[in-house]
Amino acid sequence: MTITYDEPFGPEYLRPAQAPCPNCPCCSARLCEKGRSSVMQCHGHVGDPALVATVGACPCSAETTRGTHAWRVAQTRVVKHATEQPLPKAAEHVLRALAGGESFEDPTEELRGLRARRYADGNEGAWRITQLGRRYLLALEEPRYTSAVHVNSVDVKTRTAQVVVLGWHMEREVTVLADLLAQAVGLELTRLTGRYLDVKANLGVTDPDDLVLTRIQLPEQITEDYVAVRPLRIAKGGAR
Repeated sequence: MTITYDEPFGPEYLRPAQAPCPNCPCCSARLCEKGRSSVMQCHGHVGDPALVATVGACPCSAETTRGTHAWRVAQTRVVKHATEQPLPKAAEHVLRALAGGESFEDPTEELRGLRARRYADGNEGAWRITQLGRRYLLALEEPRYTSAVHVNSVDVKTRTAQVVVLGWHMEREVTVLADLLAQAVGLELTRLTGRYLDVKANLGVTDPDDLVLTRIQLPEQITEDYVAVRPLRIAKGGAR
């Protein structure tokens, strides 16, 4: 005699647990891999809204963590701010005072704006300059030159491009965000490979990750000299 039982709830399926990230206590390794390669960071790839706060401060994808997509975007944003639309002198004075550990007065409440831009954080009596604030001050001082860039390859999955900044090094590849290039010149990512571009860059750095490209545009004309050895055009005093 065979006895059968009805299961009113049906089978229950559970997703296999994901391996935890070895570099943080809040995310899975898979989530951090996505977060590092996305401007949305880890919290932008969480499906459950209740978990957003848990991973919101993940260091693996933060804009303060060197090499992440968010970090690269922040570096470009800060450099463009410093070189194209700088802070008022009063705000710059407060920021420099913070950087030097000097006392200062803030009658026009510049600290609020600096905190909003994430150049400073803290509160009354305990204000401090952030990494982005120091990067802003550096961008005010470092020379920027015009250089040709050749796009060697584009990784559509990670949305990065390997480029050669000819004014910096004739062969060494530099990783940049492909969307930054594509949006600047109005091209699809798949059409960037093999292109020459003109940019402004801080060519005095030693680490390729410290190169920040701005004023990106297609060159007016490609010649044999341009392709073979693109001459570095340096404006008097170092054009920004």
